This record gives sequence, C-alpha cells and structure tokens, in this order.
Amino acid sequence: MVPRRFFHRRALWPLALTCLLALLVTGSVAVAADAAPDLGPTMRFGIVRSDAPGCEPICPEWISAEGSIEAGTPALFKRMLKTLGGRKLPVVVDSPGGNVEAALTLGRLIRKNKLDIAIGKTVFSSCQPGAKGCQDRDARYFGDVIDYGAMCNSACPLMFAGGIRRVAGEWAYLGVHQITTTYIRTKLQYRTTYRVVGGKKKILNTKIVSRKNAGSYKTYEMSKSVEKKLAAYLNQMGIEQGMLETMKGTPASEIHQIALDDMLAMKLVTSTDAVGLLTAASLCESGRLAANCREVPGNKPDGLTATAAKPTLAIEPEAARRDEDMRFVVVRGTNPLCNPDCPEWISAEGAITPQTPQKLRQLLAMLGKRQLPVVISSRGGDLFSALAAGRLIHEKKLDVAVGRTDFVGCDPGAWNCLAKEGAYAGLSIDAGVECDSACALMLAGGIRRLVGPQARLSLYPMGQKQMVKAYLEEMAIGPALFAAIERRSVERRLESGMMLKVGLTTGLQSVDALTGATICEAVPRPENCRIRPSANAEADAPAKL
Repeated sequence: MVPRRFFHRRALWPLALTCLLALLVTGSVAVAADAAPDLGPTMRFGIVRSDAPGCEPICPEWISAEGSIEAGTPALFKRMLKTLGGRKLPVVVDSPGGNVEAALTLGRLIRKNKLDIAIGKTVFSSCQPGAKGCQDRDARYFGDVIDYGAMCNSACPLMFAGGIRRVAGEWAYLGVHQITTTYIRTKLQYRTTYRVVGGKKKILNTKIVSRKNAGSYKTYEMSKSVEKKLAAYLNQMGIEQGMLETMKGTPASEIHQIALDDMLAMKLVTSTDAVGLLTAASLCESGRLAANCREVPGNKPDGLTATAAKPTLAIEPEAARRDEDMRFVVVRGTNPLCNPDCPEWISAEGAITPQTPQKLRQLLAMLGKRQLPVVISSRGGDLFSALAAGRLIHEKKLDVAVGRTDFVGCDPGAWNCLAKEGAYAGLSIDAGVECDSACALMLAGGIRRLVGPQARLSLYPMGQKQMVKAYLEEMAIGPALFAAIERRSVERRLESGMMLKVGLTTGLQSVDALTGATICEAVPRPENCRIRPSANAEADAPAKL
C-alpha cells in the first residue's frame, strides 16, 4: 500500500490507498478437434443468384456459407442478413467445423430469422466471395449448387440444427465428434484505489494494470456444463438427444458420419432431398414462386445471356464420354512371390461421372479404417465429380498411382466372378496407362501421388478457374500447376520433371511402389498388406474352448 496526499482548497483530504492484487483467471474456448487444428479459410458469406439456363428474369437466390466457423463469424452473418432487408433466403453450407460457441450463435440466428438450410457447395460461375475485382451488384454472385463433396462436420451440425427446414442429400457428408476445450490461463494484476473514512475502506476505483498469458491446456471430453448447454440448445431446436450421445461417443481425433436414416431419427434433418430442393430454378416457375425467388429484369451474369452462363460440367475430350463409368473394386496381388502376405489396392477405372463419388464413398465405407492405395486409369470426365472424389481420397489419406489392373481368372463385371475374402485377384501395370484431364484432378487428392515413366498424365484447359484453383490450394498443391494449366491451349502430356516441380506428383515411381509383390517385406510393413490364411490353417489351429 502506498499512502498518497491530495490537496484541494487548502483542505487535507483523508489518505487514499492503492493496493495491487494479482489474480489467476482461467477462461475456456471450445473449438474443433485438435487433430485438425487448421480448418482452412474462414467462413465467407455471399448472396448467390442461380445461373440456370432460362430462369431469368425470375431466379432463386440463396446464402452461400463456406469455410471454417470462427469467433467472428456470427458478426459477419449478422452484417449480411441486414443487407437482405427481411428477405428469407436458404443457407447452403459447406464447413469442416470450428468454434462451438460461434456455431451455436449462428444456429440461433438462423432459427430467429426463420431460414432453411442445406448441406451443399456453391459453384460460382464468375465472381465469388473474397475474390479480387468483384464489384457490388444487385445480385452480387451467380452460380449453381452441388451436394456431392459437400460437408458439415464437427461444430457445423450445431449451426445446421438452427434451420427451419434442414436438408441433406445422400451425397452430402455430416459428421460429429467430441469437442476439444482449450482452457487459457491469464494472470491479471489489478490496482484498487480506496480511501479510509472513519476506519472503514471506501473503494474509489479498480483497474487492470497488466495481463499475462499463464499457459493453457486442453481436454477432449465435454464437461458437464458444456454437455448441459448443448443438450438445452438441441432441445430448443427440436433435435433428439441421440446427436449429443453420438458426439460424446466419438473421439475428438475422429469423425463419425451420421447416416441419413439416423439423421431422420434424430430429427436433425427434415428432408433427405438434394440441395436443389431449396435452390432449383423450378422453384420460380409461374404460379409457384418460392420465397427466395426474385425478379431482376434484364439481369444477366457478366454481360452474358442467361443460357450461356451455365458452367460446363465436362472438361474431357469427346472420347472420354464414351467410356464406361468408373468402377471401384478391391484387388489382391496374385504374384507368387508375395504369398501369403500380399498387397491389396483399389482399382479405379473408367470415365468420371456424377455417380463416381458415391461409388467411391460406398466402397470406402465398406473398408472401414483400412487404407488401400488407389490405382487409377481414366480418360477424364465430369469436373465436379472429379473434385468430389479427390476430396474423398484426401479425407481418407489415401495414396494414388496411375496404373491399370489386369484381373486374373475372371473380370469383376462378369456375373459369375466372385471376390475371394473381399478382393479380386489381379496384377497392376502402368505401361501406356492414361490419366487425363479430370483424372489428374482426382489424382491430386492423394497423399502420395505417383506417375511412373511409362504412364501418361495430361491436362486440358478447363472452365471453373476459381473452383479448380481453390481445390488445388486445398490439396496443398502450389499455384505453379494452375499457372501451367492456364498456359496450355490444348490437352497435352505433362513432363515428369514438370509434374514434380509444380507438386502434382510426389514421386516418379511406378505403381509397383504401392502394389509390387515385394513391398510387404519392407519395414515398416505397408498398411495395404494382408496375410491370407492357408487353406488348412483352420484345421491346424488348436481347439478353442
């Protein structure tokens, strides 16, 4: 305590005393799982108008919400809602998760404003949120929506729960897990000034004079108070508590995908329709105008006619569209050198179509936690589907190599060709194998991306530049590849040195590096090796009680 004297009009005031008080304060912030601390770009919002052919001058509009949820996200959402002037547009969300408190606030804002929500990705036809050079317009952005490859994970389902109508199609992905709580210790030092009057202290003011970080720690199980808060929120939104139980039962380092039937049982969704239920141009047909339809006479994106604004879905040469749809099967190497411990892989061959991501997702779900490399051969196909399949491969942390599978004994397409213990017999080769156009983007999703000297990898100049550029950044592939694509006027084979330089490939090894007969002898043993018991192993085994 430090005595101080104050004089006023020659009168002596009583002593004013100052006391310094140090206090350790612990605050907490709930965030996404620690296993994935970098959730990518912060969520951006934009009002989007459909560029479907023929819908002008009356087209549906929606709110695009894409990116990670952070503490400041609700403020951005509030700011955007003010620009709507009371119009009720559905929210199309694609998010890996983020801050729990912010997600709860977003959900409450959505419910308060009586908005619908759907899981989906907005495909912008030109200008998009955050891009330089975007000029303010009556309807600022133009685009379309897709649901394959779209996700709503971690904290995002809490935001999703706020919708009046909650739509998730069969191609969308909704996943939950335990929350991670970060407790931050802060050492505060206060200065309290008081006066002693008649032997009693009278506080004049209290002020924080220093604030220091005193460390932090994390927990991976929600506390009782957090559980109570989430339970009350879900009850308020009309969601069954099964969602909370699923969150609690899934480790923070994992993601539990909730099946559509379970989402219906939990009342987490009100419809299993595709995102088009809220954004399709047919919503604005005469006599059935939805609330999110708006008439803008003469409005055309970027000075183009409405019929020309629809993005091109395919980037492949005409021949690619004549190939069979891509087929995924599990294959086991049949080289005698590997028995009984042989490598297994996923054979991916054929044209990339809108059904490709769903087929791949079904196979990966069947494999569970097994991580098998993908051996791919394709002349290209649908751009959006290639990006969705690439994201699935990246999400599951799978390796990819350009190659073809020669099946031994029978082809999986034959009605009488059966897999043995979940795998078909085959050998992998890469001589003369092609991976063109959209296939190269699917390859980009791999953790290891191998193209041998005998394989062919080529790219074709494509539309949807911003979307492709954002995807390559998401896959941690530098801008040099996109620049190389832009410089090409025709489809052209990529040189091996250039592929390595721009980061499209991680190595020049052939497919044998992932599927060769001798790889199972390596230390550490590759994850895609599996020992198949001999025919008499069961007979030789000791009796079990």
